[in-house]
Parts: sequence; structure tokens; C-alpha cells
Amino acid sequence: MIDPSILRNDPDLLRESQRRRGEDVTIIDQLIEADAAKRASGVRFDELRSAQKEIGKQIGPLQGSLKKSPDPTRQVELNALMAQASTLADEVKAASTEADELEALAAKLWLQVSNVVSLESPVGGEADFTIIEHVGTPRDFTAEGFEPRDHLDIGELLDAIDTGRGAKVSGSRFFYLKGMGAQLEFALLNLAMQQAAENGFIPMITPTLVLPSAMEGTGFLGQAAENVYRIESDDMYLVGTSEVPLAAYHSEEIINVADLPLRYAGWSSCFRREAGSYGKDTHGIIRVHQFDKVEMFVFTTPEEAGAEHLRLLQWEKDFIDALEIPYRVIDVATGDLGSSAARKFDIEAWIPTQQAYREITSTSNTTEFQARRLKIRMRDEQGVRPLATLNGTLCAMPRIIVAILENHQQPDGSVVLPQALRPFLGGKAVFTPRA
Repeated sequence: MIDPSILRNDPDLLRESQRRRGEDVTIIDQLIEADAAKRASGVRFDELRSAQKEIGKQIGPLQGSLKKSPDPTRQVELNALMAQASTLADEVKAASTEADELEALAAKLWLQVSNVVSLESPVGGEADFTIIEHVGTPRDFTAEGFEPRDHLDIGELLDAIDTGRGAKVSGSRFFYLKGMGAQLEFALLNLAMQQAAENGFIPMITPTLVLPSAMEGTGFLGQAAENVYRIESDDMYLVGTSEVPLAAYHSEEIINVADLPLRYAGWSSCFRREAGSYGKDTHGIIRVHQFDKVEMFVFTTPEEAGAEHLRLLQWEKDFIDALEIPYRVIDVATGDLGSSAARKFDIEAWIPTQQAYREITSTSNTTEFQARRLKIRMRDEQGVRPLATLNGTLCAMPRIIVAILENHQQPDGSVVLPQALRPFLGGKAVFTPRA
């Protein structure tokens, strides 16, 4: 949710944000009308409730007086007050119902408004990103004298990936990692958690099933709802990222500013329906329904959020640098942001067989948006107020695995392992195809 004072004092900022996102601008005018009606209704309820209390103050003493000394004139006065009190009670009840309905309407409209985008983000759709930097140089396989294999071919040579049996057991876009493939994932998980701990993150293993309040509070029941798995019988959701349970971890809490920033690194299995991706990335394990991920999540002050966003990006770069993979960093365009993000940076790894950069990590500054929805606040010298949240993917399998296999492959199908992973693989330097 966005600070309501922006709606009342600077609605054009919200209109411009919606326009830059390519989302409904008229929702802001609907919100202005609903907010005004809600506030007027609240004022009317308060006035009626105050009048009701005032009459109650008069009725009590009058009733006591009449018990001691009956008086026809004063009895008439009491009867009139009682009738007035009865009418007011009906009006108060009606006003309360109206106020609740208008409050619900405004809340429903607010849920349709995405976070205010950063004015620094490029405007446009998925293809309108800005490239911030390129890091590393893609290998010239032609100069090396061989045609690179794709990750699935390498995985089959290593007996590391099995999509056929994955499809047999669970359907399309599922897979098994086995042998060296499973070892590689465990090594990546350990390296990611080690780096996160060294940078002050608290390791977390999070729930993969959450309540609707957690999913809605983080903004995943809006534009992203079609990609969420819902367990209807229990009214719960499978998370698509541990961002959800990490964000909701401190819901309805007040955190002392002296304890900020709070940094968590959560591991979880993640589930995504991939609705709307029919025909995209059907080969291999780039776009799948279930995968594992290490996610960084930060609670900090709104004033520090921008600097923390750059720190998250640097930690992601440090991790990819350690894997010796060429990549680029992009500033994601406004129309391609998630509803919670004000600004987002992606890291895209070079995938040789696709001759393209593909997203492997991202980091988003969600400012106060999620905190307001989840009722997470901080206490400082200014009092109690919303804090800011940020998230960043440190290591998402299997795309990292794809990038490693393709970029570090050798002519015989073997894969040279990055130095940083070898301590977690018993010192092994190369994965060699099975005999």
C-alpha cells in the first residue's frame, strides 16, 4: 500500500506512476472519490457517536432523579431523550455499516494500485531496460574449435539432469537433478549461504505454504496471481519465492530503529505456474514449475533503502563473479516491474547456445509498500512509522546451473568447476561425463 497522504496531496504522482507502468490511471480518480467518501463517513459516524454519548450523559442522572422523586414534567423530558437516543442508535449503526463498507471499498481499490515507481527507472515495457554494465567476456567457442552443447545435452552426458522422468512423474517443466547435478546445487546453496552470512544475513529456512494475508501483503495476488499455486481445500498458497514468508515474518510488529537493518537469507523451494509462457523455453530447465532459491531480504529505514538496494546488487555481483560467468546488469523498465517494486535491477548471464543474456538474479526496492500492507513499522525519534523492505535473489537454481554448465563446458562434454565451488565439492575441479 502507498501512503494515503500522497493520494490526498499529490495524486498526479500516482497517476504518472500508473502511466509509466502501463496500468489503469483512472483507478486513482476512483480512489480519490472513495477516500473522500470514507473520510466523510468517518466524520459523520464520530459526530453521531459523540451526540449519542452526550445524550447518554443526560439520561443517566435524569433516571436517577426520577427514581428518587417522580416528576411528570421531567418524565416527559426523559421520554424525549430516550426516543432521541433510540433514533441516534439506529443512525450510529447505519453510519458504522456505511463507514465499514466505504473502508472496504477503498482498501479494495488500494490493492489495485502498484507501488510508486522510481523516476530513475527507464519508462517502457520488457524490452526498454537500460544496460548499466557488462562484466566478463563471453567465450569464443569457434576460436576454441568446437560447437558448444546446450545445458541439457551436457546434463545428459554427466547423468546430472533428467527431464524425461521428471515429465513422466510430474508433467512438463519438471525435472530431476541427480548425481553431479544435485551435488552442484548443494555446492551453490552452501556458497550462497556462506556469502550471505559473511555479509551479515541471518540464514533462514522458510515455509513454502503461506496464508492469503502473506501473499496479498507482499503484492503477489495482483498482477502475479496467475502464476501462483493455490491449495483451495486449505486456502493456502505455495510461494514462488521466499520473499513472501520473509516479508511476513515481522508482520504486525514494531521494530526499534536500533535493530535495523535486519537482513535475512532464506532458502526455500519455489513454485510457479508459468501461466502465459506457453511455447517459451520448453527445452531444458530454464523455465520450470519448481526450483530452489536463496533470497536476501532486508528491513531498513526508508532513508537508507536506496543505498541498501545498491548493496544488494553488489552482493549479487560478487556471487556471480565468484562463478566466473559473463553477465550484464540492467535497470528494469517501469512496465516490467512487479507491483511491489519501485525500482529493480536484474543480472543476466550469458547463455552461449542461445547467444543471449538471460535473467538469473534480481533485486528490488519495494520502499514502504509491503511494510504498509503487512503492518510492519519502526520506532525512532520521529515516533512509529512504516519502514522499508528490499529483496534480492542471491542464487536461483536451475538457471545458475544452466549458466555454469554452458559457460564452463569443454569439448569432451566435461565441465570445469569455478574455484569458489570446489571446497563444497570435496576439492573436485572437473565434472567428467560418465563412461
